[in-house]
Amino acid sequence: MITTTDKIKELFAEFSKTAVTSIDKLPQAGSERHYFRIHTNEKNFIATYGANIKENDAFIYFSEHFKKKGLATAHILCINKEKDLYIQEDFGDISLLNKLEEQGYTDSTYNLYKESLHQLALLQVKGHEELNYKKCLTNSSFGKQAIMADLLYFKYYFLDALRKPYDKQKLIEDFEALSNYLSHTEYKFFTFRDFQSRNIMVTPPSEGRGGGVHFIDYQGGMKGAPQYDVASLLWQAKANLPDDWKQKLLDNYIDSFEKIVDETIDREVFRSQYNGYVLIRLLQVLGAYGFRGLFERKAHFLTSIPLALQNLKWFINNQNIGIAVPEFKRVLEICVSDEVIEEFTPIQATAQTPLLVAINSFSFIKTGYPKDETKNGGGFVFDMRGILNPGRFDEYKHLSGLDKPVKDFLEQQTKMPDFLNSVYSIIDIAVEDYIKRGFEHLAINFGCTGGQHRSVFAAEALARHLRNKFNVKIELNHQNKENWKTL
Repeated sequence: MITTTDKIKELFAEFSKTAVTSIDKLPQAGSERHYFRIHTNEKNFIATYGANIKENDAFIYFSEHFKKKGLATAHILCINKEKDLYIQEDFGDISLLNKLEEQGYTDSTYNLYKESLHQLALLQVKGHEELNYKKCLTNSSFGKQAIMADLLYFKYYFLDALRKPYDKQKLIEDFEALSNYLSHTEYKFFTFRDFQSRNIMVTPPSEGRGGGVHFIDYQGGMKGAPQYDVASLLWQAKANLPDDWKQKLLDNYIDSFEKIVDETIDREVFRSQYNGYVLIRLLQVLGAYGFRGLFERKAHFLTSIPLALQNLKWFINNQNIGIAVPEFKRVLEICVSDEVIEEFTPIQATAQTPLLVAINSFSFIKTGYPKDETKNGGGFVFDMRGILNPGRFDEYKHLSGLDKPVKDFLEQQTKMPDFLNSVYSIIDIAVEDYIKRGFEHLAINFGCTGGQHRSVFAAEALARHLRNKFNVKIELNHQNKENWKTL
């Protein structure tokens, strides 16, 4: 049986005579595409496998068109006959979001955002020239239909989940009015559609094409208002950019856009329409968080909802979209009410909170159940043996759940993510209740056969989750560490 790795090696051999030293599977993002890093002694490459041929065709066409224009996008190097596998240049692992998290709100980070917006303006305007929009993945134009789709996504997957009364007919009428207003924009160019800091890669001068910022994952692009992409980047909930940054970066973008289109922009009109697209983007994100968190029960999406609601609250209190939509405004006020925000905001532990969560990994065979030193009894024990064991494979036997290859295997090739989502849902109830009631101790134990791979990975993942969500004190212990079969 020919594996995907074998196919990658065969395709790479058609493109280069350089020997492949190794191929790593990369963590999967939100799509169904699978990414691999090809290592050689000279430099690395990215291989992408995807069964959605239409999606592949769109990305490949856009990339080849943008390359001719000299834009900051991927260079496709080789494509197989089936068009389900292609190789492109590697921009590395460091995204703009990584830089923000590493450096904070510094001048260096600001300049990366400014450069990203300048390159975006070039992509939108120059990329638009001679582009065949019939090659788009979905509708060739981000107009009224696409705007309505985003608004309805918010309605069905977030608003309706709140179970608050509102006039459905009047809201749809307001959606129609807003969609009409925003679809009649003065400028329509190539719109990235998912322009956020995770899709902007930052390369140092020693790598890539002289360093700088480069864009990935633009296969969903279409013709539309340029303001949408700017709103997507500046109002990304995870980035939580300061308000003064948002204003200054918008001005920086308009400066670049004005020079590239070579005409004077009516900035008041441009900002008014930009505000409308900020609102659309904020609601689309809430719909996505609602779908992933409230319907698919993926806990880490639920933790993003409060920040998204705070973004929305600030926006509707400080900005004007230039059109009267009374029922829509009333619905938004419901969404950002203290009651709703509090509902989604997890309780936070403080320095005075007595709760300590003890998380243990252990081996059922070698060490047995962890001993309860507190004499409280209770707590949780999760049996990880229903998850495929990496220890059954030679390449992972001498590694542990702390090592990246094992992490990638468990995340990509097992049901570990589903298992952990269920664990989070159960544990969150207990932790929140224990914090409120002033309890001092909660024990959570993960056991597997050897106490080296699955249980270790799960214990580490839960510790991160509880720190991020509740800021609670954690005591993490891998009880079988001394017996790991490490190199």
